[in-house]
Amino acid sequence: MSGVKRKKQHLRRLHSSSSSKSLLNGELSLIGGPGFSRLVYCNNGDCSEATSLNYGRNYVRTTKFTLATFLPKALFEQLRRVANIYFLFCAIFSFTPLSPYSAVSNVLPLVVVIGVTMGKELVEDWRRKMQDIEVNNRKVKVRSGNGTFDYTKWRDLRVGDIVKVEKDEFFPSDLILLSSSNEESICYVETTNLDGETNLKLKQAVEATSNLNEDSSFENFKAVIKCEEPNANLYSFVGTMELEEQQCPLSPQQLLLRDSKLKNTNFIYGVVIFTGHDSKVIQNSTSPPSKRSKIEKRTDKLVYLLFSSLVLMSFIGSIFFGISTREDLEDRTMTRWYLRPDDTTIYYDPTRAPIAAVLHFLTALMLYGYLIPVSLYVSIEIVKVLQSVFINQDLQMYYEEGDKPAWARTSNLNEELGQVDTILSDKTGTLTCNSMEFIKCSVGGTTYGRGFTEVERALARRKRLGLTQEGENEGGPTEDFSATKTLIKGFNFIDERIMDGNWVNEPHSDIIQKFFQLLATCHTAIPDTDEEAGTVFYEAESPDEAAFVIAAREIGFEFYERSQASILVHELDPSCRRMVERSYKLLNVLDFSSSRKRMSVIIKDEEGKLLLFSKGADSVIFERLDKSRSEFEDQTKEHVNAYANAGLRTLVLAYRELSEEEYSNFSDEFKEAKNLMTADHKEMVEAVAEKIEKDLILLGATAVEDKLQNGVPECIDKLAQAGIKIWVLTGDKMETAINIGFACSFLREGMIQIVINSETPENKALEKSGDESAVSEALKASVVHQLNEGKSLLAASSENYRPLALIIDGKSLAYALEDDVKEAFSELAIGCASVICCRSSPKQKALVTRLVNLKTGKTTLAIGDGANDVGMLQEADIGVGISGTEGMQAVMCSDIAIGQFRFLERLLLVHGHWCYRRISSMAYASFSGQPAYNDWYLSLYNVFFTSLPVIALGVFDQDVPAPFCLKFPVLYQEGVQNVLFSWYRILSWTINGVYSSACIFFFCIYSMEHQAFNKGGEVVSLDILGTTMCTCVVWVVNCQMALSINYFTSIQHFVIWGSIVLWYVFLLAYGAMNPLVSTTAFMVFIEACAPSVSFWLVTLSVLVSVLVPYFTYLAIQRLIFPMYHQMVQWIRLNGQASDPEYCNMVLQSSFKHTTVGFSARFEAESSQWVENPQRFI
Repeated sequence: MSGVKRKKQHLRRLHSSSSSKSLLNGELSLIGGPGFSRLVYCNNGDCSEATSLNYGRNYVRTTKFTLATFLPKALFEQLRRVANIYFLFCAIFSFTPLSPYSAVSNVLPLVVVIGVTMGKELVEDWRRKMQDIEVNNRKVKVRSGNGTFDYTKWRDLRVGDIVKVEKDEFFPSDLILLSSSNEESICYVETTNLDGETNLKLKQAVEATSNLNEDSSFENFKAVIKCEEPNANLYSFVGTMELEEQQCPLSPQQLLLRDSKLKNTNFIYGVVIFTGHDSKVIQNSTSPPSKRSKIEKRTDKLVYLLFSSLVLMSFIGSIFFGISTREDLEDRTMTRWYLRPDDTTIYYDPTRAPIAAVLHFLTALMLYGYLIPVSLYVSIEIVKVLQSVFINQDLQMYYEEGDKPAWARTSNLNEELGQVDTILSDKTGTLTCNSMEFIKCSVGGTTYGRGFTEVERALARRKRLGLTQEGENEGGPTEDFSATKTLIKGFNFIDERIMDGNWVNEPHSDIIQKFFQLLATCHTAIPDTDEEAGTVFYEAESPDEAAFVIAAREIGFEFYERSQASILVHELDPSCRRMVERSYKLLNVLDFSSSRKRMSVIIKDEEGKLLLFSKGADSVIFERLDKSRSEFEDQTKEHVNAYANAGLRTLVLAYRELSEEEYSNFSDEFKEAKNLMTADHKEMVEAVAEKIEKDLILLGATAVEDKLQNGVPECIDKLAQAGIKIWVLTGDKMETAINIGFACSFLREGMIQIVINSETPENKALEKSGDESAVSEALKASVVHQLNEGKSLLAASSENYRPLALIIDGKSLAYALEDDVKEAFSELAIGCASVICCRSSPKQKALVTRLVNLKTGKTTLAIGDGANDVGMLQEADIGVGISGTEGMQAVMCSDIAIGQFRFLERLLLVHGHWCYRRISSMAYASFSGQPAYNDWYLSLYNVFFTSLPVIALGVFDQDVPAPFCLKFPVLYQEGVQNVLFSWYRILSWTINGVYSSACIFFFCIYSMEHQAFNKGGEVVSLDILGTTMCTCVVWVVNCQMALSINYFTSIQHFVIWGSIVLWYVFLLAYGAMNPLVSTTAFMVFIEACAPSVSFWLVTLSVLVSVLVPYFTYLAIQRLIFPMYHQMVQWIRLNGQASDPEYCNMVLQSSFKHTTVGFSARFEAESSQWVENPQRFI
């Protein structure tokens, strides 16, 4: 970085309690055994031993097909559709005398249908191929045979290669850290892509390789690594490195995982141990699934039903045909002599009537085959592709900041977007921005900070109230801080009482001084100085730690340099009102851990005072306070609760002075505990720290906002109103996930929280015993017990209508997903209003998604942005990838990609709703199996004369405009409940089809059978009857379709009325062709039908008799039993869209009460205010 001077730090001391320890003898003994026999020859990949191992290259493939498998797999995909199998058999039989039609008219439509669909699959998979090529062609520096480090493509990496990864680059494969640019051979790794955690992970090389910090150092480097076989466990690794006859134990502390990123370190050297599909992140993924929508699956069932009807019709007809054929020749007398039964083929031979009946059955199966429209699937495919184009080109889903449009990577699942019942969401990078902002604080019992969170702004918009100032200015003039832009990353604090040095005038200025001194010193951040600009910025292990240091700097306590034993701070001296330099001697760092939930430092100030500074969770700091010296504890607790309710992450700050004797005793015990090499080393260190972290004096609390992406609260609220349940599956800690739950209004005050946590004192005590089987059984029993208690609460909540939230950690989740427990877990989770799974591994995310799919039987949607979300995206019915800044793994494996979570609102409530309606209407419109007799009439009927209006319906129809879809999320429930493609609706359309068919058939038969058809007195022939019936069918189907359309465009008018015109043009053109081509249609229209008044009268009469009952049914249904969209249509047409009374009438008709989102939160608070107004005074 130009102009930036890096202060080299000695950080081993800072992280002494978290540095890697030697593996236990029990783990080392596994090396060489089953599952632990992998050999890696470092920097010696060309030796005979290495080449004989034949490890895979680093190439990764996410495509569904390869060149060799495309044809068989794609054909198999097409033949999963029942109709295609049927048409395939018809096409085969069309080359035999059994076929009533020509082979071309049977085969051509099938080839078009399958060809178009396979072509679409090929295009979509080619896009995946292009993304694979982009990833595999990324470059990294690899040591070559001549000793230099040259750029090599990721795909060409081999096991044993030495690579050099530079700052902010992704690791190309799983590596063992050998050394780094840091003197202590440590590096920071960001694993957001893998586990969703924003905290940087500290990795440290073994001491034997720590001196290999230059390119030339590897000239004579040769080593052999023995380690575990490839597996999916991201958090474990067992191995040893044999270097110059020295055995160096390897642990997860040296493991650098593929797709994690190097941070805060200029470069590292590493050796490749797992490549390509052997790497842990790829082991956690699954092969791309083949997904089919529920409507498509139900369409298959509908085809089964129609095929059964077809078989029944053919069977009954064949029986009667067999009987009639047998009776054609009785006692050598010919009954139907004009058919010459005495001189006929096997198909009509009276002496072999059973065989003739069987052959007639096969012919009838093909003759009635147009009951199943061959164009249905291809029409749906065309519509889905065009729908995907509309999604891709929707400017309201374009993320301008990142230049990311929406991208429907597959069009197979468009209608599924309108039927989503449960959303399973990642947290980091999906709901949040991976950034923290210091926004409020409580010091000495006074709350400071007038910034507002996204949730508070959303609530204010919901209440239609302005945000008022807090603290001492409460009740003052209203200011709109929502428009205030944060100029300093990590700092969104607004309060003139303590900014610009004004804190010295506050009543508790001494406490404020200690508060910000603590923030400036109690951390492990590293300062970087831009010498040109003269500014200091920080590289910290976590975004919230950076936010604290920045906040201290902005208030006037600037941490600017760290050495091995001291911290230097520029701070405001209240006595002289000037900035002075202060040096604090750093004695010890007591690291944060999930069990301790706090961090402390012991420092000595310039006056020689020994100070213990602590910051941590309120639950652990409050219980360690000296009650006699914490007079504002109650006020601080109130502020912490208020901050937490606003969705902020809180930490409580406290300190104490230490005597020299007390510190001396502690220091000796602490050093002794750190040097232990026993299994309980960590617990011993924590126990020593526990002794000194007591009798603390309270300073106050901080409130940091884990910044939500723009529009997340509003989006979640709309989705909740639409009846969609949202689960959060995150790799983050439980406390972090709960904070985000409140921020997003998944959780709120008054909601019963069922917390299933394995980190209980009893479980920890069991784990120390060392008996793994006993510990496992006890943990499982504990999880089962907690699940049963939760189910009891669930039963009770159904009586008092209090919503429940389930929060479960990763270790407990592992037991909850076991075969004998998952039934209880799914029952409880599905019954809760909110579900948050913390510390979840990628595989657990996928298993939870699979469980929800299995148990609910409804459509699930998973959304995430990292490689740790891939399994979840593939298991869900719909996988949505966020096109974030952390790689493209999620996008590459998703079905749809969007720029930000907020676009999910429009994707589902607008496009999903429309696509579901359109595909449902299409399926009904396409199933019209009217009989006609010329084979090309039948072949082209479903392809040209009715399919174009169906396609236009599927592409352009809208029941209500997009703004109304968003204003009335209740509309979405039609898709969730599948009311538009239910068996009831299918039955009603079937009845309509049967009635229409009967009207057309019998009206044409009885009106034309015995009457003169033209001036010459001729009666109708079969070809005239067939043409008349087909004309009636084209008119009826297109007019019924016109009545079904809610939103007419010029295109729809053109294709509907154009299809009718095209029918007459076809009759003219086809009838004018040579009789060998036109067969029974030769000159039928121009010579017989067109001149006849009967032809036109019959067409008009049939049209009226069919459409009047249909129109009457629609009118009655809309007036008496309106559906959601019809109610909204009435409101819109009558100009009542802004009338709260009418809008509430629609919203209150929702089948599901909303329990999450800020609207539910507002309603809950309003009802509490009505019941107990004194509480809010």
